[in-house]
Amino acid sequence: MTSRKRFGQHFLEPAWVEKVTRAIAPKSDEVFLEIGPGRGALTRALTAAAARVVAFEIDRDLASALRETAPPNLTIETDDFLNAQLSTLNAQLTTFDSRLRVAGNLPYNVASPILFKLIQLHAAGLPLTDATVMLQREVADRLTASPGTRDYGVLAVLIGHRAQVERVLALPPGAFRPPPKVRSALVRLQFHPPHPPPKDESLFAAMVQAVFTRRRKMLANALLAFHATSRLRPGEALGRAGIDGSRRPETLSIDELVRLADVFATGSP
Repeated sequence: MTSRKRFGQHFLEPAWVEKVTRAIAPKSDEVFLEIGPGRGALTRALTAAAARVVAFEIDRDLASALRETAPPNLTIETDDFLNAQLSTLNAQLTTFDSRLRVAGNLPYNVASPILFKLIQLHAAGLPLTDATVMLQREVADRLTASPGTRDYGVLAVLIGHRAQVERVLALPPGAFRPPPKVRSALVRLQFHPPHPPPKDESLFAAMVQAVFTRRRKMLANALLAFHATSRLRPGEALGRAGIDGSRRPETLSIDELVRLADVFATGSP
C-alpha cells in the first residue's frame, strides 16, 4: 500500500521499528494510545508487549487493512486524532488499571497541533504518563530549546510548562519509506502538572503566544501585542514582575513568563 502525500505518510523500516520499540519499552501492564499507525509496524510491536492499544488512523484504507489482522487487544479508530474527545478517550483507555502511554509516528504537517492536543487532554484529566513520538528534527529542536537560543519559543514554553521533554533517538531519512526530505527524531514527553502553576492558564498561554510574535523586540514593546483583560500597562506589569523591559521574549524562562502572566492576571492600575 503506497503512502499518501496529503497525510504526510512515511512508514518506519523494520530495523528501526525494533530500535524505536526498545526506546519505548512497552510493558504488559500498560495501555497505549497510538497516533498514526500506518501499516502497523510499530502497532504490532506494541500489541505484542502491552495490555491494549487504541490506534488512531485517518487513512481509511490503512485502517481497514489493519483491522483484517488486528489482535484482540487492538482497537482501530478511523479518525483524525485532533478530533478525539476526552469522554471517548476516557471510555476507551481508562477501563483498565494500567499506565496510559502514547506512541506514534506523527505526520510532519500536524505534529505541533497533536502535541498541543496531548497537553490539552492531560490538562483536562486524561491520565497520560508519557508520549514517545517521532517528529521532524526541526520540531524536536524547538521542543527541547533553552531560553536565549534561536529555537526557543511558544512550543518549548507551552509544552515544557506541562511536560519534561527529552530527545531519545535520531532517525535518518533512510529509516522511513518513502524517505522524507528531512531528518527525524524520537522525543519523549513525560507529563506533569503545570510547573509553576499560573493563576490563569488561558491568559498565560495567550500572553506567551502574543509576545513571541514579536520575539526580536524588547519585552516592553512585545507586550503591546498582548491585549490582556488587565488594565496594567506593559512597563508597570514588568516592574511588578521584576523583569527588565529591555530583554527580549526569547530570553525569559518559563518561571519568569508565568510570573509576568500572574501580574496581568491579578494586577490593576
